Amino acid sequence: MTSKNEADKPERAKADKKETKTVSKSMAGFDRIVENLRELLWNDTIQTVVYAFAIAIFVRVVAFEPFNIPSGSMKPTLLVGDYLFVSKYSYGYSRYSFLFGLPPFEGRIWESPVERGDVAVFRKPPENEIDYIKRIVGLPGDSIQMLKGVLHINGEPVKRERIEDFVDDYGRKIIQYVETLPNGRQHKILEANNDTGHLDNTPVFVVPEGHYFAMGDNRDNSADSRVKDVRFIPAQNLVGRAEFLFFSTDGSAAFWEVWKWPFAIRYKRLFDGVE
Repeated sequence: MTSKNEADKPERAKADKKETKTVSKSMAGFDRIVENLRELLWNDTIQTVVYAFAIAIFVRVVAFEPFNIPSGSMKPTLLVGDYLFVSKYSYGYSRYSFLFGLPPFEGRIWESPVERGDVAVFRKPPENEIDYIKRIVGLPGDSIQMLKGVLHINGEPVKRERIEDFVDDYGRKIIQYVETLPNGRQHKILEANNDTGHLDNTPVFVVPEGHYFAMGDNRDNSADSRVKDVRFIPAQNLVGRAEFLFFSTDGSAAFWEVWKWPFAIRYKRLFDGVE
């Protein structure tokens, strides 16, 4: 005589098999959901990265571009280790507003006038490959000359007033003035050679139409429009106007010396406007 338990065995086996199939189907469905979710997230990530990259390129070309200061030619206004934003829209756009100078077209579109005293980034003529940053002191048609360290614009000496000495990173004191341009804009300049440097006396330079005359604020340590290798800046070479600092470091910490970064940052210069 067959016991009840033995009679139930086939039924239990059939039920277990059915339950196993149900679980397998459920797991397969769950795996598909996970796979679809993973694919969706991956696609969203790629789209996000592409969109972010496109926006960054657009902002860099049309609005603001970051630059760093590698030399002391613009001391005391800009120091080595300063990082700043340059507004690309300030003077309109030329081929040098775009990556790699493309597309190659002449002149500027949506051009806006440059103001005397602007600190501008431009492609150094004549090779037009290196970015320079200087102060625009001469406009088209101006006569520019240096006499005994004093800037003359259209035959008139530019007012300057002696202030406290500038102290550099090595503790050296350098003569410092506040210079007032004809339009009333003021900025600080340095005269390391006490008005006796080789660029403190120049011939008269007449700025051609469509060009500008630029000088560094560190008057005795700046390769600018006073030297033959630079001279007049074509309007189409202008990249943009310097606006404000977003970072500044004194160079005492190497890139990999993370623990020194907090002590190398010039906190007082952060977000300073460029005057």
